[in-house]
Amino acid sequence: MKFQRLINQHTNQITLVTAILIGVGLLGKVVNSDMIYTVSFIAASIISAIPIILRAVSALRFKTISIELLVSIAVIGAFIIGEYNESAIVTFLFLFGTFLEDKTLAKTRHSIKNLTEMAPTTAMVVGDDGGTEETDVDFVDVDDVVLVKAGGQIPVDGEIVDGSGHINEASITGESKLVTKGSGDQVFSGTILDNGTVKVRATKVGDDTTFGKIVELVEDAQDTKSPAEKFIDKFATYYTPAVLVIALVVGLITKDFRLAITVLVLGCPGALVIGAPVSNVAGIGNGAKNGVLIKGGEVMNTFANVDTLVFDKTGTLTEGKTAVTQFKDYSKDQLGLQIAAAVEKQSDHPLAQAVVTFSTNHHLFSDDVEVTDTDTVKGRGLKATAAGKRTFIGNLKMMNDEKISLTTQQHEDLEDIQAEGSSTVIVAFDGQVQAIIGISDVIRRGVKESLATLKSLGIKKTVMLTGDNLQTANAVAGQIGIDEVHAELLPEQKVEYVKQFQQEGHKVAFVGDGINDSPSLVTADIGIAMGSGTDVAVETSDVVLMSSGFNELIHAYGLSKKTVMNTKENIFIAIGTVAALLIGLILGFIYMASGMFVHEASILVVIFNAMRLINYRPKMPKLDPDQLSVGEYDLSLKQ
Repeated sequence: MKFQRLINQHTNQITLVTAILIGVGLLGKVVNSDMIYTVSFIAASIISAIPIILRAVSALRFKTISIELLVSIAVIGAFIIGEYNESAIVTFLFLFGTFLEDKTLAKTRHSIKNLTEMAPTTAMVVGDDGGTEETDVDFVDVDDVVLVKAGGQIPVDGEIVDGSGHINEASITGESKLVTKGSGDQVFSGTILDNGTVKVRATKVGDDTTFGKIVELVEDAQDTKSPAEKFIDKFATYYTPAVLVIALVVGLITKDFRLAITVLVLGCPGALVIGAPVSNVAGIGNGAKNGVLIKGGEVMNTFANVDTLVFDKTGTLTEGKTAVTQFKDYSKDQLGLQIAAAVEKQSDHPLAQAVVTFSTNHHLFSDDVEVTDTDTVKGRGLKATAAGKRTFIGNLKMMNDEKISLTTQQHEDLEDIQAEGSSTVIVAFDGQVQAIIGISDVIRRGVKESLATLKSLGIKKTVMLTGDNLQTANAVAGQIGIDEVHAELLPEQKVEYVKQFQQEGHKVAFVGDGINDSPSLVTADIGIAMGSGTDVAVETSDVVLMSSGFNELIHAYGLSKKTVMNTKENIFIAIGTVAALLIGLILGFIYMASGMFVHEASILVVIFNAMRLINYRPKMPKLDPDQLSVGEYDLSLKQ
């Protein structure tokens, strides 16, 4: 056992020595020294055969007939019949091929190495006396407070209790842009504080952090086999012994021992065995590097065949936050918005806060507007005296109650805004309507273009399932190009629709926020969670889009298709190579050493082909400048 471990540790050195001995042997041939030629190739054969034979024996202990066994028998056979040059070259090529495989495979797993290296190792724990002590991150407990300075790594998942700064969350979301965070905001282990100083109360530590789960998830995913890999494993179980039998039969029939051992060399299924897993590893590694977590080769294979995307609305197609999306001003100098914001400041209602935020963002909020006599009218809105004017802010019912009439144009504007699914707030003072504000859940930027791109990649149908009202759902769907809408649904009703699509023969992926949509995520063929590392998102879904972006959805779908295609290419290359070698052998063009060279070359070809996936990036859509966005309503303020 110790001897085998020693040999395994020095296999690269053995490969180098073998190459040198082969070089010396060839030099002996040039100077017509048969002794140098023969001794060098004999030594090269023996030295290089040792690690191969040891691996073959180890495999036999587990009742596995490995590629190493085929090569070992072939080399020993060549050595017996005095073809020392053949045996030396075959063993060298096999060892050198293994060396190159290890190097290239290590590159495909580079994303895992990067993730592991990004894991924080120490933390500055704040004591009861306010002092700090540096400790190993494994010794930090939940509810401990840690200090993070500019340029430092946040060692825990937690909540900022003091300070603020800009944080690079690329290790979690795949997005390198800085995120501004302050007291009360959540932060993640492994992210970097670009500037500022913060104190963070730990809510999750060690392997329970989002970063820890990501590393574990990607490691498990790269070890999870795709259907192609499972088939190849089963195929190789029978194929390798079959090669031994075929070689034996060839030897008995032809009485040509050299031909029999050549069949063993050419029949090695190396490229076939390695082709699928290397594609799987490279594809999943690419996803992890770009904020897309795909849970294994089987998920990759299923996702590549998805033809129907089903979306939740709130938090998925929309931002999940209420904001002003339409504004019609009929007052002078935007006085309607200023007074509305001053009055709404008195309320905690989400619609009221949206108005305040909108006016603040457009530098129209003023603390100088005096507000008195505020009165909330249930189901109607607010009454108040603002800037000395009796002001009414609410719905059409309130305007009717107060005998305030809308002009024809205002009626049309109101209906247009409501037709887009927005809630409306009417602002009136001086007996006239001064402004109409449309408030709704903001559609994510780029959704419309992203859906079009997904269809170009192979998606046949897009569906929205939402608990919101039908008018709002239809308005959102119309703006972004959703094919089918079902509204006012409970979570269990969403599940029924997912099952219905599956029964119709569709491969369904459900895209949700990973919390209230968990039943649908589990029911669909592929569950895709939009969410920056929430527990439910990571545990329930098959694919996690860490930054909740539609670019990541495009990347995940395109990557799945590309990986499955890459796997098929590798299988074709492997089978084609074996077929070509056997044909070459029959026609007399291929011999043992040349066959082994082609065999090892085919292994490298499939590895390099898979490595193309490492840098795969789908073409992202260009945003439509006319797409609705809160930030694009500056012009409406100038009406």
